Amino acid sequence: MENMKKYTQPFYSSPAWKACRAAYIKSVGGLCERCRKAGRITAGAEVHHKVRLTPANINDPRVTLAWSNLELLCEACHKAEHRKTERRWRCDENGKVEIRK
Repeated sequence: MENMKKYTQPFYSSPAWKACRAAYIKSVGGLCERCRKAGRITAGAEVHHKVRLTPANINDPRVTLAWSNLELLCEACHKAEHRKTERRWRCDENGKVEIRK
């Protein structure tokens, strides 16, 4: 997880997450759920949180460990999901807007 936020590191290293993740992957057969819905068979790579983890919810198991908030995605589907929600701009230290490509 190269883009892991610092506040999420303890959670993603926890035994609770590791057990939840493994059980969830097994429950969906190890296949990307979006590809499967589209008729493709692709191995899942990332257990994605539908509701993004934030400092405000990182300690709430109803968000972090709830299977209703999880989705097993292949690498391509996971990248596509994060591109949809990623900010396309940011302000530098001088307040100038920079557009991300």
